[in-house]
Amino acid sequence: MELESRNGLHRAPLVQLGAERNGLGGGESASLTRILLVDDDPVMRQRITTFLEGHSMRVVSAAGRREISRLLTDEEPSLMILDLQLGHEDGLDLLRDLRAGSDLPVIATGHHRDEIDRVVGLELGADDYLTKPFGLRELLARIRAVLRRRQAAQSGAPRDGEWRRCCFGGWRLDRRLRRLTRPEGTPVALTKGEYALLIAFVDAPQRPLSREYLLQVTRMHDDIFDRSIDVQVLRLRRKLEGDPSAPHIIRTERGFGYVFDVPVEPC
Repeated sequence: MELESRNGLHRAPLVQLGAERNGLGGGESASLTRILLVDDDPVMRQRITTFLEGHSMRVVSAAGRREISRLLTDEEPSLMILDLQLGHEDGLDLLRDLRAGSDLPVIATGHHRDEIDRVVGLELGADDYLTKPFGLRELLARIRAVLRRRQAAQSGAPRDGEWRRCCFGGWRLDRRLRRLTRPEGTPVALTKGEYALLIAFVDAPQRPLSREYLLQVTRMHDDIFDRSIDVQVLRLRRKLEGDPSAPHIIRTERGFGYVFDVPVEPC
């Protein structure tokens, strides 16, 4: 893909970013996470910029393709937030071209009605997807999660919570064997969807997770697509909770989603 320069006098190819260029330049700003925000809505850009900069991140923004090549070169971002609907431009094309020469982490955004964009965006290599309108705290959590995964992948270390065997509330989960065991030692059979949902919870214990997020992180499993997250949670509760009508492991966060409300530890 070729992108026009800011003054429109010449065109330059989209720069290639290697995995080693993970967004931290030199100088006094080296400790800041650098975010490249691409969105054609100036109000949205300002809201996101103000919020993230209040959480020790440096944000540079662009309304479309024209400035992106320069910003990728000059700013060396840690992560891109990319709106897949860029007015008359196509964020999917931009993502496709970026992935041809870069593994820069990307969180794609878009409206719920554009489900096809969400699916195609993830297939083209977006690391995560957020449906508009989204909460800024959730955006911050997604950014941190994506960057943790990238750092863990580069170092070869497991992500937080991703031990081969973990315990919670007396339960034991062996991920290598895909086996869940009750506190008294008897195994519990899980469907593919229930297992995917449980993994999503134990990877993020004691943190509110939205229904949309749970749908996305379990997207590789057909039975999650075919049934609502609420039904899947109910079925998992029936296997984990002594009294599913008064749950203490998977707690409902009203108006948002669910919290896996017990600590998870290696065992």
